[in-house]
Amino acid sequence: MSTQTTPPPALEKTLPSGRYGFFDLLRSEWTKIRTVRSTMWTIGVTVVLGIGIGALVSALTRSHWASMNIGQRVSFDAPATSLIGILFAQFAIGILGVLVISAEYTTGTIRATFSAAPNRSRVFAAKVVVFGVLSFIVAEFTSFAAFFLGQFLLSSPATHATLSSPGAFRAVFGGGLFVCMLGLIGLGLGTIIRHTAGAISAFVAILLVLPIITAALPSQIAQDIRKFMPDRIGVDVLTTKSQDFGSFSPWVGLLIVCIYAVVLLAIGASMLERRDA
Repeated sequence: MSTQTTPPPALEKTLPSGRYGFFDLLRSEWTKIRTVRSTMWTIGVTVVLGIGIGALVSALTRSHWASMNIGQRVSFDAPATSLIGILFAQFAIGILGVLVISAEYTTGTIRATFSAAPNRSRVFAAKVVVFGVLSFIVAEFTSFAAFFLGQFLLSSPATHATLSSPGAFRAVFGGGLFVCMLGLIGLGLGTIIRHTAGAISAFVAILLVLPIITAALPSQIAQDIRKFMPDRIGVDVLTTKSQDFGSFSPWVGLLIVCIYAVVLLAIGASMLERRDA
């Protein structure tokens, strides 16, 4: 006579199907990005550089204001002075964008990720959303904090500005958006190259090396090319005074940088689907 035993309730549970909703993927990517030590370091460097350098330059400008001639005072750009640290913070957020994807390839955890969630496009989309939101918040916080602290340090008799000053809000908000887009460019490069050192080198080359190479070209050609480069666009975005002849307007420049980010992310997503993890 045989008897049947009922298995414990825990054994009756089926294994996960591997089909996770997009919200589940967002939570997974948020958990990964916030528990990695490099994230806190790069965010800290972004904030310190963006706010600290702007504050230092603003304080030095205030201390030397009496020795500046009338031409320097008339052309002085108070918002751009306090936001100058953004041009240094952009490197840190770009490196973080690279690390968000390249670190998983380096450690091999990307294979575990795709085993648990085989839909690579959805995983990548979740990674882009999580990092995009995080970098936008960090960049905007850094930009606004740098502006307010810098203008506080640019006390009378130095020229200082408020958010209602002509072009000030656009420069502050646009500066944060510009840094966010550079972070997504770093993420795109990291996805395409899949190697941390190589992707960071490519990111730095775009911002530093290409302008040097372009400067060696004939002046008219160099001018036509330079206005499309991210470093030039970043300066135009942060500036509230009249732009140099041939430069794009700040919003058009931001649109161009957005296009760069979208193109690199699209290429990265396509290569992610076709290559082995």
